Amino acid sequence: MQQNRVILHVDMDAFFASVEQRDHPEYRGKPLIVGADPKGGRGRGVVSTCSYEARKFGIHSAMPINQAWKRCPRGIYVPPNGALYSRVSKSIFEVFYEFSDMVEPLSVDEAFIDVTGSMRLFGDGPEIARKIKQRILEKEQLTASVGVAPSKFVAKIASDLKKPDGLVVVEPDRVAAFLAPLDIARMWGAGAKTQQKLHAMGIRTFGDLARFSADILEKKLGRAGRHFYRLAHGLDVRSVKNERAVKSVSNEHTFDRDTLDDEELKRTLARLCEKVGNRLRGAGLSGRTVHLKLRFDNFETLTRSVTLPRATDSTGRLTAEIMTLFERNRQKGRAVRLLGVGLSGFDRERDTQLSLFDAPVAARPLDKIEDLVKERFGSRAIHRADSIKGKH
Repeated sequence: MQQNRVILHVDMDAFFASVEQRDHPEYRGKPLIVGADPKGGRGRGVVSTCSYEARKFGIHSAMPINQAWKRCPRGIYVPPNGALYSRVSKSIFEVFYEFSDMVEPLSVDEAFIDVTGSMRLFGDGPEIARKIKQRILEKEQLTASVGVAPSKFVAKIASDLKKPDGLVVVEPDRVAAFLAPLDIARMWGAGAKTQQKLHAMGIRTFGDLARFSADILEKKLGRAGRHFYRLAHGLDVRSVKNERAVKSVSNEHTFDRDTLDDEELKRTLARLCEKVGNRLRGAGLSGRTVHLKLRFDNFETLTRSVTLPRATDSTGRLTAEIMTLFERNRQKGRAVRLLGVGLSGFDRERDTQLSLFDAPVAARPLDKIEDLVKERFGSRAIHRADSIKGKH
């Protein structure tokens, strides 16, 4: 008889906000919003994440920051510290790999883990989940919520049901009963329009959906109908993909007002390159493909990239390439709303062969000093001259 798979979905609780509350006791128990500067309600960026105290005001990730301000003007608003979150994420993923090699990252703060082959060493699925939660708490003083199930889809839903610090276990013979009462809004791929169609059919829960045949659902919803049929019955055969490395590291900035000022644009690009470089070195990553994102005042967005002959984590090299891309693609007379900088195509430093002209991290004093100062005093403690206003 084939053994049922045991899959965990581990999701850190309000990750960025929890890290900030961990490191700043004065933030604990208060509505904390990590994201763009709200500018007293005039800010134009978005919320990256927020504490559970802030969520009571209806604030959530990706909400425009000015809306968050209107809902909670007395909240604590802090900018993201990407380098710090990257280092903590790396530490957390190291915990995952202590229990299984089959880890599929979904983002910096969540992953699927297939522990089917680990149970002889560490116990059954729920026991491994408890050990992972405890290990993260001991190592990083942070909580995680975990879903344990025979499939990725059910495990992900389970991890979200009892946040924060939750543990929900769905045994193979209880999948249908577990899903039946849940709102159809939790269905993967069911956006607002699809939900309207389902509601028109009298479908509001997974149990309602499961009573329809695959043929009828396909007739009503097209090819997606069979997808929804399978998920309504908990049928998800996708395997956990073993991907140790993140795909890219990037940072963006939305201007308070659309700008034509090239000097301001270049300063902002330099600052973004600082952030990306710091995060790369904190995560032990170096990459070959440099990305520039330009969004104009009419929301038209250009993305341009260049692939280097060798991987780098150097802020200076990244900045030079970004400035070249910017000069080639800047459209004079068009105001810019948003800029973004990123790096992908990663090689681990130990696997990267350096030329005679590429210095390793230890030999780049400026990068090393910058990283040390930011790690000790925060991301705003030090900046390079080309990212500071009035440097001339």
